[in-house]
Amino acid sequence: MTRSPESSRLFQPTRLGPLTLPNRLVMAPLTRNRAGADGVPSELMTAHYAQRAAAGLIIAEATTPNAVGQTYPNIPGLYTEAQVAGWRRVTDAVRAAGGRMFVQLQHGGRVGHPDNSGLVPVAPSPIPLPETIHTPTGRQPSVTPREMTVDDIRAHVADFAAAARNAVAAGFEGVEVHAANGHLLHQFLATNTNHRADAYGSTVAGRVRFVVEVVEAVADAVGQDRVGLRISPRNTVNGIAESDTDTLYPALVDALAGLDLGYLHVVRTDAADPLLRDLRGRWAGVLMTNPDLGPDGGLPADGGRAAGERLLAAGADVIALGRAFIANPDLVERLRRGAPLNPLRQGPLMYVGGATGYNDYPVLAAA
Repeated sequence: MTRSPESSRLFQPTRLGPLTLPNRLVMAPLTRNRAGADGVPSELMTAHYAQRAAAGLIIAEATTPNAVGQTYPNIPGLYTEAQVAGWRRVTDAVRAAGGRMFVQLQHGGRVGHPDNSGLVPVAPSPIPLPETIHTPTGRQPSVTPREMTVDDIRAHVADFAAAARNAVAAGFEGVEVHAANGHLLHQFLATNTNHRADAYGSTVAGRVRFVVEVVEAVADAVGQDRVGLRISPRNTVNGIAESDTDTLYPALVDALAGLDLGYLHVVRTDAADPLLRDLRGRWAGVLMTNPDLGPDGGLPADGGRAAGERLLAAGADVIALGRAFIANPDLVERLRRGAPLNPLRQGPLMYVGGATGYNDYPVLAAA
């Protein structure tokens, strides 16, 4: 007998931290460059997230905890009163539409530029990004980051905790600490970007230390169950190369085991990945996964549903989808009905521009 779309575990409620989610489909954090130059969320963002409030959980896009952490132009922050007020408008709109939101806290580290932040980027070691970087005047050569001192590290731990408190003040139910995709925390984890000889480098225990300290500080600031951690084992984006992935991530997960966090978010994986099975065995809490849907730029006809269901069968608890939510504000209803999905429109409108390519994707009735 063919199972109806509605019978999938994707549409069953579940617990995540302090929340009961009405379904297991999470809108993944998606950088779209629609904030103001001052990092204040725009009215476009308010409309965008409210349109997608039917997701079990929305994780808002990468948001910087301090000025030097800015990656690209028009990235939101959570370190000024105006930014907190801007995010409050977003969370109020999503809550009014029946939704729930976490926000991702991301520091770019060496993925930054003085033309974007006004500051020289910082990183675990003075190793530049091996590619150009987008700025308001076009792509520019990357700059060599300043190696963080131990005092810098302590200050950044405090900045992450302060941003988490600001997130709760802005109406978010929790925060996701971003230790993935080649940004600052991932730079501490990876051997090709962390050449430190002190307590924050050299060994696996040293390289995971900064991530652990950030997560602990954020958990102390807002509560353990309001915190998720995002990792992306084997991801080579932004020039990252890990030489000991299968040792590194089990050590990181073990170091966090006693914290009772809201969730662990593993990016771009599949049900057959032995490392995912290892991490599932070590992680007693909620496991969120992003299915590996192939190179960026395409969207499977089912939006990633089949891959997500395989991951649920392999032990995941909730499934995060990105591209499918970009193109389909009513993704949950479309997948529930087995209805066709909107195609994803590629090109500069993904990251630059106004409502076009951002808030103008039709819902089922309009389509």
